[in-house]
Parts: sequence; structure tokens; C-alpha cells
Amino acid sequence: MVFAREQAPEFFKMLAHEIRWRLLQLLARSDYSGQELVRLLSQPQNLVSYHLRLLAEHHLVKERRSSADERSIYYSLDLETLRTLYFGAGNMLHPLLATSETEEILARETVARLAPLRVLFLCTHNSARSQMAEGILRHLGAGRIEVISAGNYPTTLHPLAVQACASMHIDIRQQRAKHLDELHGLTFDYIITVCDRVRESCPTWPSDPDRLHWSLPDPTQAQGTEQERVAIFEQTCRELLIRIRSLLIRIEQEHTAYTEEGSSCL
Repeated sequence: MVFAREQAPEFFKMLAHEIRWRLLQLLARSDYSGQELVRLLSQPQNLVSYHLRLLAEHHLVKERRSSADERSIYYSLDLETLRTLYFGAGNMLHPLLATSETEEILARETVARLAPLRVLFLCTHNSARSQMAEGILRHLGAGRIEVISAGNYPTTLHPLAVQACASMHIDIRQQRAKHLDELHGLTFDYIITVCDRVRESCPTWPSDPDRLHWSLPDPTQAQGTEQERVAIFEQTCRELLIRIRSLLIRIEQEHTAYTEEGSSCL
């Protein structure tokens, strides 16, 4: 029998390097600036920049200039591209490796196993990104996750945010913009900033919650026709859906790992 000799997919070669793998692990959890990644990896800046550039060239990592400080660039994992390349490479080896349970099914099953959580989404005006994130997580949480959104300069719920969520069969019409001061005394398991500006001024909170940052462009600043602006809001909504599903799965995995580690110490 003669087997075709195929080269290993370039995708797997990219993942095989230790520093690139560690970068992807960090970015799977939160968005970070280049300086933060240098500090977290304890590696020279030029080396980290080199590997980030390779990941960006292969569309595994996205770059976005901070809206709070244009001298800083935030890096995030391109989950859609990563998933496509991962299963595409698996298909080259065997067709059964080309598919998996959808993120929606995994997220739904994960929620059923999670202990009750309280999550806070923050952005400056609490009008679009954080409102959509609140509605999506409440929808996926099925009553087991308490979710709130707020801002340090709240305005009003944006009608196109309502429309974008409605396109995904999520109703956020009853939500409202809230100031951070309204949450005084509350504790949270996770605080997620979806705006670069609010991240710079995010106050401290009791109980030391886990903090994550998602550097997302503000859809309310989008220019163009009504149809073009609607499309940008819907793209932001889809990005949030992907991130929130992935967050739920990661929370459950980390909780399981922590529980197993604690059991092994007994």
C-alpha cells in the first residue's frame, strides 16, 4: 500500500513553538497590550513582538489600536479563524477530526454544571457593547448566571444594540444604562471590560474578582448608511457571542481543574 506524503499543515507548525503557544493561551483568556504580554511571558520585547507578528500574519491573532491610548496596541485571539484552521487541519488527517460539538451545545451543557455566578460587563457609556454582552450572557446563562452591565459615563441603551440582539432572538429592550455607583456593595466573580477607556479607570472591587478585557471597537462610532451601521452592530454582537460562549467553557474547565487539583492534595 502506498501512502501519500503530505506536509504537516503550517497551522500546526505555528502552534508548536513554546512562546507562540503561551501567547495563544494568554489571549484565549483575555485581550492584552504588547507591554502586558512581555511582562506576563518574562521575555524580551523584540522576541514577543516577532512571535505576535507571525501569529497576526497567519490570522490567528488580531491587532487593534487602543481607543484609550493610541500608542498602545491590543492583541486578541481570532477564534473564528483558529477554529476553521484547526478543524481543516484535522480533516487532512481523518474526516472524523473535521467536526466537533458546536460551541452553542458546549456552552449550554457547561452552564448546567456551573455554580451560580455574578458577572459584570463594563464600558464607558453602557449603551451598546456592554448591553449586548449582558443580554447574550443572560440568555445563555438560563437563570444560573446573574449578569449586570454598567458604565462610568452612562447614556442610554442604543436602539441598534437592541436590533442586533433581536436578530439573534435575544430581547434586551428592558435593559437600561446604569452608573457604576449603582453597584456599590455588590461583589462579582468576573468583571469584563469591553472598552479600552473604561479599563484604564476601572475601580477596585471587593472579593478580588477575576478581571478580563475584550478590546472591541465601539459600534456607536460607526459611519456610513443605516444598513452599514446595522451590519457593524451585528458583527459586534456575533463577536460577543463567540467570546461569551468560549468564556463559559473556559470557566468550567478551570473550575474542574481547580477541583481536581484540590482533591489530589487531600
